Amino acid sequence: MDRVRVQAVTQFTLEDDVNIPENKPDVAALNLEKGELVIDEIRPGTDSVTVRGRLSFVALYHTMEEGSSLVVLEGRMPFEERVNMQGVVPSDTVAVDGEVEDLSVNMINSRKLGIQSLITLTARVEELYDEEAPIAVHGDEKVEYRRMPLELAQIAIAKNDIFRLKEEVALPSNYPNIFQILWSNISLGDMEFKVMEEKLAISGDIHLFLLYEGEGEDHPCRSFETTIPFSGALECHGCREGMLPDIRYRLGQQELSVRPDLDGEERSVGLELVLDIAIRIYQEEKLEVISDLYGVTKEVSTVTHKADLRRLLSRVTGKTKVTDHVHVTDGTVLQLLHSEGSVALEQRSTVENGILLQGALQVRVMYVTGEDEAPYGSAQANIPYQYTLEVPDIAPEDMGEVRAEVEQLQVTMLDGEEMDVKAVLSFSTVVFKTIPVELISAVNVSELDSGKMSSLPGMVVYMVKDGDNLWNIGKKYYVPVDALRELNGLDSDELKAGQKLLIVKGS
Repeated sequence: MDRVRVQAVTQFTLEDDVNIPENKPDVAALNLEKGELVIDEIRPGTDSVTVRGRLSFVALYHTMEEGSSLVVLEGRMPFEERVNMQGVVPSDTVAVDGEVEDLSVNMINSRKLGIQSLITLTARVEELYDEEAPIAVHGDEKVEYRRMPLELAQIAIAKNDIFRLKEEVALPSNYPNIFQILWSNISLGDMEFKVMEEKLAISGDIHLFLLYEGEGEDHPCRSFETTIPFSGALECHGCREGMLPDIRYRLGQQELSVRPDLDGEERSVGLELVLDIAIRIYQEEKLEVISDLYGVTKEVSTVTHKADLRRLLSRVTGKTKVTDHVHVTDGTVLQLLHSEGSVALEQRSTVENGILLQGALQVRVMYVTGEDEAPYGSAQANIPYQYTLEVPDIAPEDMGEVRAEVEQLQVTMLDGEEMDVKAVLSFSTVVFKTIPVELISAVNVSELDSGKMSSLPGMVVYMVKDGDNLWNIGKKYYVPVDALRELNGLDSDELKAGQKLLIVKGS
């Protein structure tokens, strides 16, 4: 089985003032910004872990100076953070996920920007372990035992891997050659993982957006957007069809380059992407474990321990629509250049037959204003959503990790000061049902207590009470269940309150 032995979450703020390099023009106004968290080192200690990394940010601004009107500024903000994790030791393998919760870039003056971001780090120690459960009884002593049927999910494969993607995209013939790329956005959609014999099949779509300066005297600014389907497979020793995948992934390293086409013109874009994949594959098992036993000729007692076993409850996906209007406060929209969105999942709670999800769709739009002093503008909005992902029979302890994505985003102009936003958000999760059980870990055998045995009558007529069953009665009087059933001519194990049973000691 697998489990998270210890987990901790911490948040901190990164902020700094960044000077514009001498080789870049003055800032007239900011348009777009994005940030990516890169973790360089994870150093476990005693009851804490030190995380070292950096926030890589990119800002797009326009200038009033002659030459290029749009300028890209890149930078890094290093950090070192200590995360308290009770129970962690230096030999542990700690996994850390980082998320840029909120990034803001503000203009202090034309030569200085203020960068501020809220960072969330989630550190966890995951481990594999064996849970032993008795399935048979061997020995010379006469004992009675009963079995408990279980349907369980046993982990078969647990590993991390990477999947590399290489694609090349050519611009349509009516687009100008690329002089330089100003802004890019790469995301994945419709991801699907399928377990096959000795491999994991992967398929999905790459969504690519480019904002670039074209070749020519006036360096026209053009936007290009496309979707590239892909498929492939990862070698996965031990995989078999019918196993249950629980796959977590994220887009890691991204390299985007402009390449010459067959005519030597800069019209092709090369993509090299790395997909970081956490692979957990489960196998369903049907077991019958020994849940209890007692002796007939000897005193037999059991030592038990508590265990949380699991079975697959549900693999579910769901979608919801989000709509709203975005108002522009500075200038008039002449033409939309680009829109992008991300889903913030702020709260999850278990409700009857489902998981209630609450959060916001974060939308950012860049547009052309047509005004000489401020030719480009941007607007952003947080659109709240609430959606229940249906999971029948879910309990609070059965919560699975929910993945949220923007499946579709469409922004259209209503008039020069208002835009209409329509989006489809998709959610998916794999939920395992927690099965708390008492498992027998040891059996103690001793001679029967002569005093206790002599106090039991040789023969008795027992009056059945509420909650009684043949097992409990046989255990109390050291009589096999089969003997009780045969002696009383019972066709089934069902008993009713007030029913009389004949019990003979030593039968």
